[in-house]
Amino acid sequence: MLYTIPVLTARVQPQPATRAQYSTMDQNAQKKAVAVAAIDYIKDDMIVGVGTGSTANCFIDALATVKHRIEGTVASSEASAERLRGHGIRVSDLNAIDRVDVYIDGADEATRHLHLIKGGGGALTREKIVAGSAAQFVCIADDSKLVDRLGTFALPVEVIPMARGLVARQLLALGGNPFLREGFTTDNGNVILDVHNLDIKDPPALEATINQLTGVVCNGIFAARPADVLLIGGPDGVRTLT
Repeated sequence: MLYTIPVLTARVQPQPATRAQYSTMDQNAQKKAVAVAAIDYIKDDMIVGVGTGSTANCFIDALATVKHRIEGTVASSEASAERLRGHGIRVSDLNAIDRVDVYIDGADEATRHLHLIKGGGGALTREKIVAGSAAQFVCIADDSKLVDRLGTFALPVEVIPMARGLVARQLLALGGNPFLREGFTTDNGNVILDVHNLDIKDPPALEATINQLTGVVCNGIFAARPADVLLIGGPDGVRTLT
């Protein structure tokens, strides 16, 4: 059985800013702070891998200030490639280059062991490919993403469309509750199942198990290739975990 989440819409009136909204403003400032801090990892003539999502967008904007120093970039999504080109930054196909010096990307969850959940933006497979190609992986995130154990954020799994029912049943057998991400298709032409309630006590093992399921393209656990550096933005500034 494949579960889906209904899409609800409502007409609302503008309201004064709440405490939660102010918290979001702080979170946005933290994302910008870690994006700027990541520029310290950019050296002259590098080829820079660039991730996808709101924090990666902040990094792209920061990268534009030093674009004259780098050789070029590789993007993990069409959206990121478009934003990079909008800043006048060269974007290359991964197959056309012989190296990626550093990969900068955000995360939906991260642990102090530098294991991650990624894929909230749906680019997990290309993100994993670029991360796997990079000599160094620098993850940037605000402190709301730092957790003791992965799994509160639903795990994205990219699936070949004809296999979504088969994969959903296999994920149910692993103890998860898969939901089809309605109205979304990846840059690779596939669908995403967001899997809730998984017990991720051993991230490398679960990553391997899910990737071996027939019909799965990739899942959003980054443990076989974790981050090398984690930059966490908080109210008191940016701290570095290695």
